[in-house]
Amino acid sequence: MSDRTGIFAGDDPFVIAQRWLDEATEVEPNDPNAIALSTVDATGMPNARMVLLKEIETDAFVFYTNYDSQKGQEIIGAGKAAFVMHWKSLRRQIRVRGTVVKEDGPQADAYFKSRSLKSRLGAHASEQSRPLDGRAALVAKVAALTLSLGTNPPRPANWGGFRITPEEIEFWADGAFRLHDRFQWRREGSKTAWKVIRLHP
Repeated sequence: MSDRTGIFAGDDPFVIAQRWLDEATEVEPNDPNAIALSTVDATGMPNARMVLLKEIETDAFVFYTNYDSQKGQEIIGAGKAAFVMHWKSLRRQIRVRGTVVKEDGPQADAYFKSRSLKSRLGAHASEQSRPLDGRAALVAKVAALTLSLGTNPPRPANWGGFRITPEEIEFWADGAFRLHDRFQWRREGSKTAWKVIRLHP
């Protein structure tokens, strides 16, 4: 661990992750907070999709979605998830695996309220992951909801956040001749100390 300097330096992986995200925000042209979220269904079949990470907290990562969506149901069923953030411009990535709980209280209400009106109405209209007859049907539903819900729609009960509390975080940076730098932070449960090891590239 003595050579964990420069971009890898620090005693708190969440501080390092926030620093990397801040640096990516300066150079990535689109969605520097995009994560490839992985889940598994009831049969163990894996799934992956891109979502936007909204917060790096002192001990967790938070994103928001429709709880009735495929990813929402898979997360609720397994109670676990993983994701990777990759920044091509910086040639870095962060991998996270951990347990997941809902964030469906005042914090979710505040985030929902901060979204654009069209996004909030869209959250009400979309039966995410379910079959749709055509785009016109969805547009019509949004129009109807605009009339019925007005300009300050409440957060739908089936829409909110998920908080991933990691048991493993890996920081990766590109190295010359594919001799990449990889540091893995691992802990057994959220209350234990992190152990940091360097991994072979």
